[in-house]
Amino acid sequence: MRQALRLLSLILLFASESAVAKFHSYSEVHHMPQSVEKDYYIWRFLMQPSTTASQARAIITEANALNKKLKEAYRKKTGSYPNFKPKPIFYSSNSQNWKNRVQGNFAFKKGIALVQKQQLKRAAQYFNSAYRIYKERWEKDKALFWLYLVTKNGEYLSMLKQSYHVNMYTLLAADITKSKYPKSIITPSISKSTVWGIDAQDPIDWAKMKHKLFSGKVDPEDLAEECESQETIGMHTYIKARACNYTKCYYPMPYRDFMKQYPVERQALIYAIARQESRFIPASVSRSFALGMMQFMPFLIDHVAKQKGEKLDYDEIFNPLKAIEYANYHLDYLTKYLYHPLFIAYAYNGGIGFTKRLIRKKGNFRPGPFEPYLSMEKMKNVEAREYGKRVLTNYVIYMNKLGHPMRLLPFIKTLTDPYQTDRFRK
Repeated sequence: MRQALRLLSLILLFASESAVAKFHSYSEVHHMPQSVEKDYYIWRFLMQPSTTASQARAIITEANALNKKLKEAYRKKTGSYPNFKPKPIFYSSNSQNWKNRVQGNFAFKKGIALVQKQQLKRAAQYFNSAYRIYKERWEKDKALFWLYLVTKNGEYLSMLKQSYHVNMYTLLAADITKSKYPKSIITPSISKSTVWGIDAQDPIDWAKMKHKLFSGKVDPEDLAEECESQETIGMHTYIKARACNYTKCYYPMPYRDFMKQYPVERQALIYAIARQESRFIPASVSRSFALGMMQFMPFLIDHVAKQKGEKLDYDEIFNPLKAIEYANYHLDYLTKYLYHPLFIAYAYNGGIGFTKRLIRKKGNFRPGPFEPYLSMEKMKNVEAREYGKRVLTNYVIYMNKLGHPMRLLPFIKTLTDPYQTDRFRK
């Protein structure tokens, strides 16, 4: 009788496990290529009740990197934290660019501090230093824009308009000079619906594609052609952008039939966020295990699923239509309190509490010299700061592509008017 009860409990355990989450075997995970995507499946494997401590000790040594989720899942399974240091694969190894960025950021931050003290001539010197030090085009554009703001010298706007990069600063330069937006904005038209041999919703397929791309053994243009389809448009445009060293800026508009159920403003916002979060790659996995095209954290997937009365395996968020559905649900919540895409972007990235504290802080996003640009640049949360600018830029571009003409400059000026941007400051 006791054995029968134990057998029944095991059957119920495995049944409940399979009802809520997919089962991943040790062999399946072991044979995945080293990658952040494999790390996600190692985490899933560690979370399974059926995984043994010895299996956990073996599989953890195959991790590309150890984030907090992996460490905690391993500790719960074995009673201790991992005691080894992984050798991660790094796709970008240009240390000189990082060195230049650190030095350029130092000069740029010094310039911003001097702007706050109204020492504009000295600020211009530091912005000029930042421009010369930076290597990335968008960072140079940032320094040029601030050189214009503190000197009012139109030559800096002319230099910005010659930039191939599409960013907040180049769009503002076009607006101030009443010029057209850059020609480097491309929305590809692709007729083929799918390609054989690539599952756009499989993170391991994407991991293998990245290995090819960064191996240096494959022509990126050939690789982009391999995944030229509507289903794999994210992979295609991601590789195309890298192939031209980002001299062309791709703004795909996938899933049109599904997206048309939403108002145009919501379509533009979802596209803007998806482009920044994942470049429209449905199987995207971040180092912190944000998942899918809209980069949902597992806790947020759980929350939205509960609110919607669903049971959802995390892998289901790799379906781009499900990702859009969940993002739209989450945006319904954020837009109850925030009306401007910049603030919505801050909340999507850093949380609504973070955004509330940021915009309610005295002097932030209020009328004043160099606002709202000063508030946008002096944020300490670097990730949210740059994320917000890019999503805002994307939003304006997608509104135009959706047939609703919009310029960035008048839209950005509303940021200093709480009645047009949020409920928190009224």
